[in-house]
Amino acid sequence: MRAVFYVIDLALVLYIWVLIAAVVFSWLVALNVVDARNRAIAMIGESLVRVTEPGLRPIRNAVPKLGGIDISPVILFLIIMFIRYVIALYILPYVY
Repeated sequence: MRAVFYVIDLALVLYIWVLIAAVVFSWLVALNVVDARNRAIAMIGESLVRVTEPGLRPIRNAVPKLGGIDISPVILFLIIMFIRYVIALYILPYVY
């Protein structure tokens, strides 16, 4: 049973890294560092959006907009970290 929780933790860590990659990619596109018209870059961006959007969309709908700043990735990051700590501190010690 511990292996299941370790796999869940690994999946959450990987999702955090994908979320960070999506944020950095969106900054690079917004600042014209990378060309979004390039086919390979567009495919990378689309795949990052498809992976992160299901987690970010409910947060974007619930949180009011703060001008041009999108804080939904930060909120999702905090939620994922909270889930990881709950698993590590309250569930995993009691699983044999």
